[in-house]
Amino acid sequence: MYGYKCEYCEGTVKERVVDKEAFKHKNGFVILENVPVGICNECGYRYYHSTILKRVDEIAEGKRIPARTEPIPVDQYIYGLAS
Repeated sequence: MYGYKCEYCEGTVKERVVDKEAFKHKNGFVILENVPVGICNECGYRYYHSTILKRVDEIAEGKRIPARTEPIPVDQYIYGLAS
């Protein structure tokens, strides 16, 4: 599936299994573990197979139950205030 030329540079896209990959969705974030990702060996751009993106969508839309959920720390950054 991978091994093609990156569309942004002269690198080659190769598959790597990533421990954790976070995806932003209109309904929040989804984290997949041990996910195969196409990564350019030169610029690092990431490519995802459509089955991965479909799974993210199904989880975010509540159509698929995730293996577990984890709380995400959220803080508000106020510009100009150092802390």
